[in-house]
Amino acid sequence: MERIALVGAGLIGQAWAIVFGRAGHEVMLYDAEPGALKRAREAIAARLADLAAFGLVEGPQAVLGRIGYATGLAEALDGAGYVQESAPESVEVKRELYGELDRVAAPDAILASSTSGIPASSFTEHIAGRQRCLVAHPINPPFVTPLVELCPAPWTDPAVVDRAHALMTRAGQAPIRLNKEVQGFVANRMQAALIGAALRMVEDGVASAADVDVAIKAGIGLRWSFMGPLETIDLNAPGGIADYLRRYGPLYQAIEREQGPLGWTADALLRKLDEARRAVLPSGELPGRSAWRDRRLMALAAQKRQAAETIGE
Repeated sequence: MERIALVGAGLIGQAWAIVFGRAGHEVMLYDAEPGALKRAREAIAARLADLAAFGLVEGPQAVLGRIGYATGLAEALDGAGYVQESAPESVEVKRELYGELDRVAAPDAILASSTSGIPASSFTEHIAGRQRCLVAHPINPPFVTPLVELCPAPWTDPAVVDRAHALMTRAGQAPIRLNKEVQGFVANRMQAALIGAALRMVEDGVASAADVDVAIKAGIGLRWSFMGPLETIDLNAPGGIADYLRRYGPLYQAIEREQGPLGWTADALLRKLDEARRAVLPSGELPGRSAWRDRRLMALAAQKRQAAETIGE
């Protein structure tokens, strides 16, 4: 099993440690922030206990034993064949970090970023080993949401994408390949469209924030938990997807035309949304609700696994 180095011990770095440790890899986690590794160790143990309760990990103590905590970057990268960076979402931070990663990591080690939307070309162009760099963007938390978006830079060696794809597949993830760089990749671009529509409806007084959420979690979100939007519409017309688009395409085009520019960070909209959400969930309860979300996702993942075995997928 390849040795994995994880640079950045925040929520995503912690989650990657669980993903790779659960898959049998020796993992070394590093973070320059004082106290970050202690917090990571405690959080990883708690999440593994939750996963074990849902039958999503066997031998949590063995997984913990595979995860090490490095006191320096060189120690973390020593012997690693794959490096997953989960540093702050800043081009400047990543440019500097990748220069150091390229100098310290083994020459054939893959350098992958967890960035949610920054193309790898923005922070790897200047390094000698740029052909081994790509984005491997997870969906939080990746130990129960297996999608990983593999997005190469124009100069990334295709063999590097193949290796990353094989590694993620062996680790139990669901990697997809992007054929070219695009800001936000696939999932966040689709999420942007949905969130934009949700914000417009709240801003225009069409529905409350709570009811907009219900429309997804009690409606189309149920289908989207086991099939994508294109398969969804393929099954929603007698003649399949082409028939669906002929029937409903004009409606969707009309909706697109009536939607004007949206001020995502307009003060009035931010206040309206924040007041609506804080009335339901006070700020101090956000961490607890996040943990609740993760447990719900674990329950869903366990149910989907059981359903796949029963149905024979």
